[in-house]
Amino acid sequence: MSTSTTGDGAVPRNAPGLSAASWMAAIAGLSGSLVAVGLARFAYTPLIPPLIAARWFAAGDVVTLGAANFAGYLAGALLGRPLAAALTSRWTLRLMMLAVTVAFFACAFPLSVGWFFVWRFLSGLAGGAIMVLVATSILPHIPPARRGLVSGIIFVGLGLGIAASGTVVPALLRLGLVQAWMGLGGLALLLTAVSWFGWPASDLPAPVATAAEAAGGRTGGILRVLYAEYALNALGLVPVMVLLVDYVARGLGRGADVGALYWVLYGVAAIAGPLASGPLADRIGAGAAYRLSLAAQAAAVALLAVSGHPLALAMATIVLGLFTTGIVPLVLGRIRELLPHSHKLQQAAWSRATTAFALFQALAGYGYSYLFNHSGQDYALIFLCGAVALVVALVADTAAALGGRK
Repeated sequence: MSTSTTGDGAVPRNAPGLSAASWMAAIAGLSGSLVAVGLARFAYTPLIPPLIAARWFAAGDVVTLGAANFAGYLAGALLGRPLAAALTSRWTLRLMMLAVTVAFFACAFPLSVGWFFVWRFLSGLAGGAIMVLVATSILPHIPPARRGLVSGIIFVGLGLGIAASGTVVPALLRLGLVQAWMGLGGLALLLTAVSWFGWPASDLPAPVATAAEAAGGRTGGILRVLYAEYALNALGLVPVMVLLVDYVARGLGRGADVGALYWVLYGVAAIAGPLASGPLADRIGAGAAYRLSLAAQAAAVALLAVSGHPLALAMATIVLGLFTTGIVPLVLGRIRELLPHSHKLQQAAWSRATTAFALFQALAGYGYSYLFNHSGQDYALIFLCGAVALVVALVADTAAALGGRK
C-alpha cells in the first residue's frame, strides 16, 4: 500500500471506500452541523431587520437575543461531553437536535423578551454540544484514511447554513415572520428525522492512552498552542463575518445589493470549504494543511484592508469563505494527529478548542464593534487587526510544530 509522504499525518491514498453505515453516519453529521450552527446561528442574522421592523422587540433587545445564542454555545461546548457520558453520544445528539427544533417553533411566538432569550440560549447550548460531539462520535468508526473526507462532509453543514441565510430565510420571510420561524423548525425537524438512525449506536470504549498523552508532555504543550491559535483564528475571521457586506455596501459605496452578492459568494465558498480541506488533510496531513490555511486567511484579510477592487474583493471573499468552515475539519484533524490513540482524549481536546474559538469569537464581536465605532468606522483598521491575529497564529503553529516535531 502506497503512503503519502508529503506532510505530517499523511495517510494511505488507496484506502477502501466507505460502508453504508459510514455514509449514514456522515449524513447524520452533516445534518447535525447544519442544524446546530448553520441554522441555529446564521439563520438569525437575516431575521434581525424584520424582527425590528415588525416591532416584536426593541432593536437593542434583538441584538441581545442574538448574543444569547453565543452564550448558550459556550455552555454547550462545556456540557457536551458530560451529557454524552451520562446519556451516550447518540442520545445526546438526538436530544440536542430536538432541542434546536423546538426552539425554532417556540420563537414563532413572541411572548416576551425573556421567553425568546431562553429559547435562543437553548438553541445555542444544543448547538455547542452538537459541535463538540458530532465529529468525535462518528470519526472513530470511520477507516483512518477516510476520516478527512468524512470530516469534510460533516462540516459542510456550516457552509450550507451560511448559504441558506442568504437564500432560504429571505424566501421564508416573504411569507411572514411567524412562517419563517415555523419553516426553520420544519427544516430542523426533517433533518432530525434524517439523522435519527445514522448516529453510531454506541460509543467506543476508551483505549489506554500512551504515557506521553496521559502525562501531557510535549504533545500537551502543542495542544495548548493549538487552542490559542484557534482562538486567534476567530479573531481573524470575525471582521469578515461581521463587516463584509457593510464594507462593500457602505464602506465602498456600492450598495446593499452588491454587498449581498458578495455574501452569497462567501456562502457558496463556505459550502466547498470542508469538502476541500478534509481531503487535503488526508493528503498532506492536517498540520501542514492548517498552516497553509492560516497563511491564506491572513493574506485574504490583509487584501481586504488594502484594496477595494472587485477582483481583489472576490478573491478574498472566496478564500475566507472556504476557510471559515474549512478550518473546522483541519483543527479536528490536527488534534487526531497529536492524540492518535484515544478518541476520548480527542473529544476532550476538541471540546477545549471549540470553547476557545467560541469565547474569542464572542469577545471579538464586542471588541471590534467598540474599535469600529471609536475609530471613525475604519474598516481597514479592523481587517488589519484580523490579519495580524492570523499571522501570529501561523507563527505560533510553525514554531510549535518545529519544536515538537509533530
